[in-house]
Amino acid sequence: MICLICPGFHLAKDTVAFVKALEGSQQKNPDSQLSKFQILVYPAPDRSPVLSWQIVQFLRQSLPQPQSSQTGEGSSSVAIAFLGFSAGVVGALGAAHLWQHQGGQVQCLMALDGWGVPLWGDFPIHRLSHDSWTHWTTGGGQSSTADFYADPAVTHLDLWRAPQRVWGWRVHAGQQQRCCATDFIGQILSHPT
Repeated sequence: MICLICPGFHLAKDTVAFVKALEGSQQKNPDSQLSKFQILVYPAPDRSPVLSWQIVQFLRQSLPQPQSSQTGEGSSSVAIAFLGFSAGVVGALGAAHLWQHQGGQVQCLMALDGWGVPLWGDFPIHRLSHDSWTHWTTGGGQSSTADFYADPAVTHLDLWRAPQRVWGWRVHAGQQQRCCATDFIGQILSHPT
């Protein structure tokens, strides 16, 4: 399984810290679903994080081409979990739709602080917010999938730089569960619906 990370417009070292946090979570909990995922990182900010076609092009260069199925439609042998941060949510959402339209499988989209991005699709979409205000004012409680918000609040970049230190609430179907952001990401990769 593949988790494609789509960073936003920020320093590359912040994305390196995010990936290390995910890898650290894998090492602490070898049974975690995170350990079953190959992590690919789209090279933003060297390439624009909002250009979906460039993200799909990067994905195609990183994976085998989708094979034709018996129905004549293209399909990928592996489902992709798209994970976007900030402006990278724009590109990740568009890339997920484009990938799916071209016959690829989308496991889910995780949108970390994708303020103002209209999140829609016929695949599971999960939001992670750096505070409760952002969560509740950008559609919190309206989703049929699990979401996460930090409590206590953290800065926008701290959600990305150190998700293993960001504690908050997993919210789903009117229920809340305390967890850290990396645990939430692992839970979603295990059960994306």
